[in-house]
Amino acid sequence: MKLYKSLSALVLLTLLAVSCTERIDVNLDSTYTHLVVDGSITTDTMAHKVALKYSANYFYNQPAVGVKGAQVSITDGTNTYVLTEDTNGVYRTAPDVFGVPGRSYTLNIKLASEIGGSTEYTATSKLHPVAKLDSISLTYNSDIPKHEFFQVNCFVQEPKETVDFYRFLIYRNKEWLNDTLNEWFVTDDRFINGNYTSGVSVGYIPQSKESERLFPGDKVTLEVNNIEEGYYNFVTQAQAELMGSNPLFSGPPANIKGNINNGGIGYFVAYSKTRASTITPVFK
Repeated sequence: MKLYKSLSALVLLTLLAVSCTERIDVNLDSTYTHLVVDGSITTDTMAHKVALKYSANYFYNQPAVGVKGAQVSITDGTNTYVLTEDTNGVYRTAPDVFGVPGRSYTLNIKLASEIGGSTEYTATSKLHPVAKLDSISLTYNSDIPKHEFFQVNCFVQEPKETVDFYRFLIYRNKEWLNDTLNEWFVTDDRFINGNYTSGVSVGYIPQSKESERLFPGDKVTLEVNNIEEGYYNFVTQAQAELMGSNPLFSGPPANIKGNINNGGIGYFVAYSKTRASTITPVFK
């Protein structure tokens, strides 16, 4: 009888919640606009990118607008790299810039006009070294019809001196396959710390998706990034928000913590890279 009463009360509350709805207009003034930063510097020699945007209105499906006319630089305490704006809100270093493991890099932004009450923003990230990959391999799995996939396995000696955090990216013939944040595989080294990873699985390539299908002779490349703990937390929190709350009555979403000061949103990260490739074999 108690169970029946409890279920009846839950149904009643649900009906009330559904039926008693009212349109609410929320007016947000300019103080709710924030600077959004997405930038990085890596061990690759290239033009490293920092994108600056205004936060978009939550209630309208409008793309975020780039922030123009900012002064942007990256420094490691010894060298300072001045970025130039090449498109709307996208700033780049010179093409001969590369990050050095062990150094900390600070992003400095000075805006032409205030966003969120400030014109100056900074963020700092340490670039950790990454162990060089020995090799990778592919394993074809067809146990579930119409849901076949390739498993990407890596072979590397993981260092034991430090606690490390990794991101794994997969490419097919130079095309980035897991190119959205919710598809990234990030992890710490708690299960492999100091051990040799004899073919541990770090990614999957579904063959039910036409855009990711592999054919014999295709070149598959695995890129491993050693990322700092703060960025690992940023990515995992963002992935949790994208996947939604479960169960239904769990707590409300929390703000995703980045490393931009003065109320800025996003993350500036420094990280190292290592890569290894293999050729897709003939399979049935």
